Amino acid sequence: MSTTPREPYVDYLRAVSLVVVVLWHWAFTILRWTPDGPQPTNPLGFFSGLWIFTWLLQVLPLFFYVGGYVHLVSWQHALARGDRMRHYVWKHVKQLLVPASALILTWAVLGIVLGTVFDLHWIRGAVMLIISPLWFIAVYLGLLVLLPVMLWLHERFDIIVLVFFGGIAMLVDIARLRYGYQWAGWINMAAVWGLAYQAGFFYRRIVEAPRRVDLALMWAGLFALMGLVFSDLYPGSMVGVPGQRLSNMAPPTFVIVALLTFQIGFAEATRPVVERLLSRPRWAHVLGVFNRFALPLFLFHTTGMALARGVVYAVYGGVISDDRAPDWVWWAERPLAVLGPLLFTIPVILIFGRHWIRPPAPPDLAGRSRHES
Repeated sequence: MSTTPREPYVDYLRAVSLVVVVLWHWAFTILRWTPDGPQPTNPLGFFSGLWIFTWLLQVLPLFFYVGGYVHLVSWQHALARGDRMRHYVWKHVKQLLVPASALILTWAVLGIVLGTVFDLHWIRGAVMLIISPLWFIAVYLGLLVLLPVMLWLHERFDIIVLVFFGGIAMLVDIARLRYGYQWAGWINMAAVWGLAYQAGFFYRRIVEAPRRVDLALMWAGLFALMGLVFSDLYPGSMVGVPGQRLSNMAPPTFVIVALLTFQIGFAEATRPVVERLLSRPRWAHVLGVFNRFALPLFLFHTTGMALARGVVYAVYGGVISDDRAPDWVWWAERPLAVLGPLLFTIPVILIFGRHWIRPPAPPDLAGRSRHES
């Protein structure tokens, strides 16, 4: 693993993005058991109005944005050392592809064996639920493979690339929602996430821009979100909710472009507060721990969750299906819903994931923002 100095605020955004996803899965996954296996849902399907929180808690747009910036800077350092693009891309692809593939293969084999030996008809659905969060790693790897193309577009057309990605996303939504070409929606897997990744190439410009630019991005994104959602063309939730006619994430809609704009502005508007916290040794240490374990935590968090649920089911003598709306007892149990999977995930990481734990790296003091001066 590279020990290139990193900018603390970038590390913060990346760590928060992954940790929020993990905590969401642990705390808010509700399982209904069917003959085909567990069917997940979440509290958003039971309460009206909670979807507004997903405007901050759906952090994948921010993750792809930070990923674009990190790869740009990392490639610039590699280029200065004389590395070739294909070697750089393959090295970073392997860092994600090897652990993700090993995890998928392990669960696939385990599912086949358990299903055959114990005649478990639901095991396929359970395995799919465990490995399904890895979908975004596949998209991330695709963007990494396309890094040479992305860089060429950035150098040749600059900000016009973002305009065209956004335009494509809107046209795809029109084709899909107005004219019924549902297959076209999957084009947005490249257009929307490509836009978020490409936006990361502009990270340094955004950081160095006047503070009013941060506020303009935040409010423009927020107003766009409000207009799109309250027009009743798109659902308000930024995560999938079973029973809704449309999901903003699968495949992504133009709403995610608005969400990305809002989150970039929000991240920059709140930067001074966060950087003051990160300047304290205690919080800097916490951030360092999060970043060291972020990748293996994400990779194995559903494995830990499955093991924790399995123990609960064994204690109660069978699976527990959540067939009612969450009550106050369910909400009070949310800390336990996080603690249980965490206790099972930690040993899995220590046994199988130590190779992918990031080594500690010194902060990039030269990369401080305008807000620190």
